[in-house]
Amino acid sequence: MSGCHCQKPCADCAQPLRVISLGWGTQSFGLAAMSALGALPPVYAAIHADTGHEHKATYEFSARWTPWLEAHGVRVVTVRPAAKSAPGVNAWGGVLLPAYTRGGEGQFGRQCTDDWKRAPIRRWLQANRAGRPVQLWIGITLEEASRTKPADVQYIEHAYPFLGLGVDAPGGKPWKRRFVTEWLQANGLEIPPRSACTFCPLQNRHDWLRVMREPSDLAEAVATDLLIRCQRPPDRLYVLKSATPLWKADIAGQPELDLFGAECSGMCGV
Repeated sequence: MSGCHCQKPCADCAQPLRVISLGWGTQSFGLAAMSALGALPPVYAAIHADTGHEHKATYEFSARWTPWLEAHGVRVVTVRPAAKSAPGVNAWGGVLLPAYTRGGEGQFGRQCTDDWKRAPIRRWLQANRAGRPVQLWIGITLEEASRTKPADVQYIEHAYPFLGLGVDAPGGKPWKRRFVTEWLQANGLEIPPRSACTFCPLQNRHDWLRVMREPSDLAEAVATDLLIRCQRPPDRLYVLKSATPLWKADIAGQPELDLFGAECSGMCGV
């Protein structure tokens, strides 16, 4: 489906308003950069749902590259959750993270994406779309094609430009993640760090080691691990699959977890 070339939120135009779900990871930044340089069509905005808990390196990257995107015609919008709560726990004490348990249910479902990303983005879309349908671009590449899904509301159409779904893929062929990296490098652009909350239980060993190297990230992750421990008695909750307290875990000895699970902020179905 083609979007409106003017990309203005006017109720008189029935064409979808194109927006990017911008998580500041490789694929979502790739979409924004390709739109900025004309490899993909123009968009009305790239929307970043800031959880408030991203790695320090991601915030530094966004600070460097937001001005560049906007100078090249891609408006960057940052949205945040409506209510401030403690990391990993909502205002009623409920656990939002897909935390691991010892002696209980195995692993909790992930509520953080809904509360911290999907809901804030939808609030912004409803306030700004002026009655127009929305085509939401999500940065999923060929390795993750099974993660594609339709939106659960009628006014949003999910599009996956790297797969050629809803938007023609650059070059006419599906893209793998490494192709996005190569394109960014070929155009003189920086490769983003992986995007995730500092305490995300879906991080792999490499990501946890990165947390360990940054004192502010580590302090938040350890505090969150301790905070959730006794939120669901009689279980004990942990951010590590080994059900080991983060502050004394041997991360280097942990098995690799889901390779793509951590980088959820640019792929959330809104």
